[in-house]
Amino acid sequence: MVMDPSRWLIPDSHKNASCVDKWDQDHVRLPYSDRNLYPADDNEVINRWCLIQTALRKSIKSSFDLEDAILSYNNRFAESWNFRALHKYCNEVLNNEERDLLFNSVVPKMIDLTCSLPNICPEPIPLIKSGTNRIIVLSQKQISCLLANAFFCTFPRRNASNYRRKHSHEYANYPHINFDTLFASGRLKVEKLKFIMHYFNRIFESEPTGVVSFQRKCLDQFPDWSRSERKISNCKLHVSAEGTIEDFGIGMLQVDFANEFIGGGVLNYGAVQEEIRFLINPELLVSMLFMEKMKSNEAIIITGCERYSNYAGYGDSLHFLSDHRDITNRDPVGRRQTEIVAMDALPYYKNSLVQFSTQCIKRELNKVIILPVKLKFV
Repeated sequence: MVMDPSRWLIPDSHKNASCVDKWDQDHVRLPYSDRNLYPADDNEVINRWCLIQTALRKSIKSSFDLEDAILSYNNRFAESWNFRALHKYCNEVLNNEERDLLFNSVVPKMIDLTCSLPNICPEPIPLIKSGTNRIIVLSQKQISCLLANAFFCTFPRRNASNYRRKHSHEYANYPHINFDTLFASGRLKVEKLKFIMHYFNRIFESEPTGVVSFQRKCLDQFPDWSRSERKISNCKLHVSAEGTIEDFGIGMLQVDFANEFIGGGVLNYGAVQEEIRFLINPELLVSMLFMEKMKSNEAIIITGCERYSNYAGYGDSLHFLSDHRDITNRDPVGRRQTEIVAMDALPYYKNSLVQFSTQCIKRELNKVIILPVKLKFV
């Protein structure tokens, strides 16, 4: 993991690394921390990471075994979480052969990946807070390890389904990252699990070797648009109603019309532009671990995410379609040359004319100025 943008290369080996534990409000609280404690009987506390490893290393041969394992180190949510979508995916969507493959091969590999977190991600991961300009770079291997931990709901203090409603909560301004909401009821969640499990199948088939950068850009000063007399020169505008950003945006800056909480409802009921992009490029999901919600003077730029799936439909009709082999070239440091910029969009459902007000147009112009695009003026 690389925190300094001047250090782009990821070490070839993460084995036998010495972990650096930072259990504070400036870093992601990682599951393997010695300070990640869990209440036990007789008013004692035990190390939660040991509990997680013990639970996951037991024989898990069904979705019900998986539910029991996850709840064993999240037992305060035993009455509020449900795993209906997970059970339906495993027991109704998969046939016998696919289910055997899942629990005899894929899940054990996911568990190995999860438990390797101290070796694969030995350095503390900073929280990329609002109002900062910061970039971190993760290898695709590190991202897969972090997402495996999210799947098994291991990240501490990120479980309460209503923590964002509690403004005093430490993570009130961060997206939900553990997958408990994805396992709950709903046809769309079953469909989303197809995308997620396809991703894990693919990385175990052939381990990805690239890197992905996650950058927050924040500006405090913007042009005085009302006084500007400069014009954009030689700007050819082409508008097309055909195709999609991910298919026809090769070589271009690709916009994620984002929620202020990056990822939006991808782990819940959302299934529109942002959520779909996060499903076909699942490495985007890891940004939800450390990116604080966006303000009007900020944007998030993610470079290098690989695409793993094709889809059809939109909203309620969304469904997994097929495998996708990403042949996008890599840059010299190993990133796919796919640059996705998340800009939080405002909803105008109640009054669509509001978006044409001076205030709203100014907001969108300022969002564009934040981006790494050099506009040519005369």
